Amino acid sequence: MIQLTNRQARQFLLLKHGLLGEYKFSEKQGVLDFARQASCIQYDPIDVCGKNAELVLQSRIKGFTKGMLAELLYEDRALVDYPDKNLAIISVEDWPYFERYRQAAKQHAKRYPEMEALTAQVRAHIQNHGALSSDDLKLDGGFSWRSAIHWSGGNNSSRSVLEQMYSTGELIIHHKKGTRKYYDTAKKYIQPILLNASEPLEDEPQHHKWRVLRRIGSVGLLWNRASDAWLNIWGLKAAQRNEVFHKLLQEARIVAIAVEQLKDTLYCLAEDFPLIEAVLQDPEPKFCCELIAPLDNLIWDRKLINELFGFDYTWEIYTPAIKRKFGYYVLPLLYGESFIGRAEIIVERKTGTLVVKNIWYEDGVKQTTRLRTALNSCLQKFALFNGCETISAESMN
Repeated sequence: MIQLTNRQARQFLLLKHGLLGEYKFSEKQGVLDFARQASCIQYDPIDVCGKNAELVLQSRIKGFTKGMLAELLYEDRALVDYPDKNLAIISVEDWPYFERYRQAAKQHAKRYPEMEALTAQVRAHIQNHGALSSDDLKLDGGFSWRSAIHWSGGNNSSRSVLEQMYSTGELIIHHKKGTRKYYDTAKKYIQPILLNASEPLEDEPQHHKWRVLRRIGSVGLLWNRASDAWLNIWGLKAAQRNEVFHKLLQEARIVAIAVEQLKDTLYCLAEDFPLIEAVLQDPEPKFCCELIAPLDNLIWDRKLINELFGFDYTWEIYTPAIKRKFGYYVLPLLYGESFIGRAEIIVERKTGTLVVKNIWYEDGVKQTTRLRTALNSCLQKFALFNGCETISAESMN
């Protein structure tokens, strides 16, 4: 059991994520490096001031542009859109590890005899016309379906069939235009050695161990308790999770950490132990200021963030407007080792203006010259990321 102060635990997390001190990741290679470290970056299509995955990357990657992520997904095919923690982006190298989900989708499809004829129509259309979206396709025959994997289909039979074929791994997302997905045949883009690989893990317990290690690595520090960080891992109930943690400790693949004033034990990957040693040296890293994505890996477990940082964050996008404390799309604001507030920012694309609608500072935050300088630098970088030439600040509380 490693003993850490609260500050040391925060430093470890931020250093792991490349959010403290000098940039750990840089340019397009840095995007790929972080994606591999994080295992999965959660995707959300809403674009107020950048989509969630882009927001995750802009806070960590020196020189990041949205085109870098698009290139890695849709030109290099080093990354792929695929369900992991809900909708996500993963390394294509991880494709074989989700084979059990594709097999489940294939079994699910057998419950719908009409699916075979409809999928044949999709294959023919792709062969003749290339990548397609549900709007490009009018299938002969109605179909209503609920996916075994992630999506639910309604009356739009074209979308339902495309999503089912995506769930089985026959199709992948070729590219996106806004929120619209375009599909093409997976075998055109994924190397046969990956596409045709058998399930690498022999049984469900082994798969659960892999998934838990993956999620601990994604966040950096996690506890063995109910958490949004475990979302979309089939069959991982409390009993299974307890068994996985027990075995991973026995195998010395995770390290138990006691943090002052925290009742629950936290865990990190054994391979991250050098970072623990680094924070025990009492570093004084350079402070930086960053806007953090609402579904950022760092804050997947918001109860943990509240415990460690004293920062209570709720993404209010689905909260009725009258009940919101802050705003529709509000980003946590990180400065140094602390969350100092939250910001509501929108992009006015017609005028190329980044509008800072409001910044709400946490109680006790002193708006020093150093902080204001760091915040201005952060907003300038954020404007550049969004292709904005001007910044308009409405109010800051």
